[in-house]
Amino acid sequence: MTTYEQSSTSRQKIGWAAVKDARRSSKQVNFTPTSATTPGGYGAVDTNKFGSLDSFDEGDHTPSSTFTSLKNIVFGKFFPNCLLIFMPFGYMSYAYQWGDNYIFWFNFLAMVPLASILGDFTEELAMHTNQTIGGLINATFGNAVEVVVAVQGMKAGQIRVVQASMLGSVFSNLLLVLGCCFFFGGLKYKEQTYNATSAISNLSLLTLSSLALVLPTPFANYYEIENEEVLMISRIAACFLLAMYIQLLIFQLFTHSYLVEDEDDEEEPEMSFWAALGGLCFVTLLVAIYSEWLVSSIDGFTESSGISKTFVGLIILPVVGNAVEHITAVTVAMKNKMDLSMGVAVGSSAQVSLFVVPFIIIFGWVSDIDMTLNFPPFEIMLYILAVIIVTNCVSNGKSNWLEGSLLITTYVMIAVGFWFEKVVEFR
Repeated sequence: MTTYEQSSTSRQKIGWAAVKDARRSSKQVNFTPTSATTPGGYGAVDTNKFGSLDSFDEGDHTPSSTFTSLKNIVFGKFFPNCLLIFMPFGYMSYAYQWGDNYIFWFNFLAMVPLASILGDFTEELAMHTNQTIGGLINATFGNAVEVVVAVQGMKAGQIRVVQASMLGSVFSNLLLVLGCCFFFGGLKYKEQTYNATSAISNLSLLTLSSLALVLPTPFANYYEIENEEVLMISRIAACFLLAMYIQLLIFQLFTHSYLVEDEDDEEEPEMSFWAALGGLCFVTLLVAIYSEWLVSSIDGFTESSGISKTFVGLIILPVVGNAVEHITAVTVAMKNKMDLSMGVAVGSSAQVSLFVVPFIIIFGWVSDIDMTLNFPPFEIMLYILAVIIVTNCVSNGKSNWLEGSLLITTYVMIAVGFWFEKVVEFR
């Protein structure tokens, strides 16, 4: 193996597992041996932690150590936590009605560090449980910001923005993040390698989701069936996507749990279970409040700025939930850990397609909100093309800076196209 090639593992984690490992790798955490785990097999779990309440208070978590860990979470990273300074401005701009432009941008900037802190509390809480429960916690809260913003958007009637934000998260991860990983990693290493088989398998999940997105659109636009039938097609497709996601969790956490077990020794939690749970709930509440203020300003912001709602959902809003993961993925790529970068970029896209999208459809069903998978044909075409382009780029298991530039250029061209789009409503 040459000096520029990556000596990576033969397997590639996706979604929450890849994000967790990538965040740890980017922080260069020194792991401390704690307990033995049962290798492989069905339902492999930590033999010393079973997720019971008795184990939640174990360890030396004094008030001073908890306070120190809280301080590290809030002030330990300069970026994006420096943006917390915009939180009071976000509140004041909404409370005193400074104008929709100020409300939008101040609350947008305030939510970026909140998403990062939410991820830190999620990891802390998961450390107090076993491998299976911790995986469920990470999988559930891994996309909490996207889900909260989508729910607030649906409640405010911003269906077009919510639809666009779902596709935008996929475009951002597949094209921008993966492209930056290839590009900046390629500037440092002439050529990098990764597990192409795992990458293609992950992309096959996106291909399945593209089928669900394609189904309602031609029926609504060309066959002129009733809106109620389009709605039912979307809901049935969402149920199948969610069932596929549940099967993926069963695969990762039970039948093939050894594929996502940490190869390094387990990291010790820095705060007590109740402190982590309280912090998680509190930050989630803050995300809900600030996202409500953000969503309330979209109409006025788009009217005064001339930016379409599609551009807001497709390009701007995905930054809120994905900015930290983007930085993490690029950081580990520059450390020549391409399997982790691929897992974050492609795995996060699969997480959005298989969990977030069907969740908001079913939430709309329960809440009597007509949320469908009837996307504009142009956006569906771009989604399928993006999956095809990325599949072609990753099929050989090698990457370089030119492939990264290709993916970034594709994303920029999509952004430019939607910058000039002035259609704000599509049903």
